[in-house]
Amino acid sequence: MVEERKRWLALYMLCAGELMIVLDTTIVNVALPSIQADLRFGETALVWVVNAYMLTYGGFLLLGGRLGDLYGQRRLFLLGTTLFTAASLVCGVAASQWLLIGARAVQGLGGAVVSAIALSLIMNIFSEAEERAKAMGIYGFVCAGGGSLGVLLGGLLTSALSWHWIFLVNLPIGAAVYASCVKLLAPDRGSSSNDRLDVWGALTVTASLLLAVYAIVDGNAAGWTSAQTLALLGAAAALFAVFLVIEARASHPLMPLRLWRVRSVATANAVGVLWAAAMFAWFFISALYMQLVLGYDPMQIGLAFLPANLIMAVFSIWLSAKLVMRFGIRLPIVGGMLLAAAGLALFAVAPVNGGFALHVLPGMLLLGLGCGVALNPVMLAAMSDVEPSESGLASGVVNTSFMMGGALGLAVLASIAAARSESLPGLDKAAALTAGYHVAFAIGAAFAALAALTAALLLPAAASGRRGMEYAR
Repeated sequence: MVEERKRWLALYMLCAGELMIVLDTTIVNVALPSIQADLRFGETALVWVVNAYMLTYGGFLLLGGRLGDLYGQRRLFLLGTTLFTAASLVCGVAASQWLLIGARAVQGLGGAVVSAIALSLIMNIFSEAEERAKAMGIYGFVCAGGGSLGVLLGGLLTSALSWHWIFLVNLPIGAAVYASCVKLLAPDRGSSSNDRLDVWGALTVTASLLLAVYAIVDGNAAGWTSAQTLALLGAAAALFAVFLVIEARASHPLMPLRLWRVRSVATANAVGVLWAAAMFAWFFISALYMQLVLGYDPMQIGLAFLPANLIMAVFSIWLSAKLVMRFGIRLPIVGGMLLAAAGLALFAVAPVNGGFALHVLPGMLLLGLGCGVALNPVMLAAMSDVEPSESGLASGVVNTSFMMGGALGLAVLASIAAARSESLPGLDKAAALTAGYHVAFAIGAAFAALAALTAALLLPAAASGRRGMEYAR
């Protein structure tokens, strides 16, 4: 697809496109107070500046990956980049609440297409095992480190300029990614002309994901046992059941069910759901702990994540591929998940008057190490044993697993933390919040430990060295 000398440039371009998407999941959070004051948002409406993006992003990941397989990954990647960049411009100049929320929804749609296809393109460009592991390490670092970079960048841009620039900064990046994609990626025709889009499958699964994400992101406000939440989740489950029936009977299914009979693919997605729930607990709840309990400002929070980012960079970019080559895929995943569980367990006992060196840094180091070791092998396992014509689908599936696991895990853990804090009226605010965060961190540690156990029991035992890497092809 790409000439030998252009492959690594293409990788950097794809990673830059993915970085835009990952940044936008967190960069907005720091600017929400400024957006609220400027556009006069109420508390309920303000939530949808974040939720509108999450809704369409989670809802269209699977469909975006499949469209790339059928109609050409380069074409769809360009379309997704264009949608995301244009929507960023509208967000940056928005002067009304609903224009900003609508543009955020379009951003999520474009981001879903870019995320689903970028991973597939990387897997197709790098077919040699060792180079693929290195490329996936770089991509994994962008995915893992982009969230905390978003907090730091959001604080910097909002403080130095204004909230508008957290969106406008995407314009030069998007333009550069588009131009580089046109130059570096050869046009592709997609899969066989005999294949066609499974329209009813696409409609049912996309509607199911949209309803599920809506129920999750609005669960705290509506109540997890409210009629609205239960009805939405029930409708999502019913539509997904209809989708499975359609897929079992369709001649050209959107998601061939045989994909889930591949043990490595199914197990990696299960691990991804559990791990994403744990990682979202780390990132978001530790940021709340530092802000609301320890009194850190947005810039200090971003800097607190820096050691974890540096460790993730070292392992993802340089050492993760060597670990996979030496030990295969299963052992790094298990080891990385256990390290992450240990880091979350340390946060689960961090006190109200905690200090950075003693109570924040050790957990950050363990979590950065665990993430850097495990993310590359999880992605490789999720994409292994899949035909190139279905790589976009597999990418969409694993991204959807991460998205749904993270969104559901965060919503549930945030609700548990809030309920625990509210059940302790006798404590001061900081102590009550800390008690709630402790419970959330402990459950997040359990999720990471369960992910390690799942990988240890269900992933095939890959041989060491190059035979082990054959599993990642």
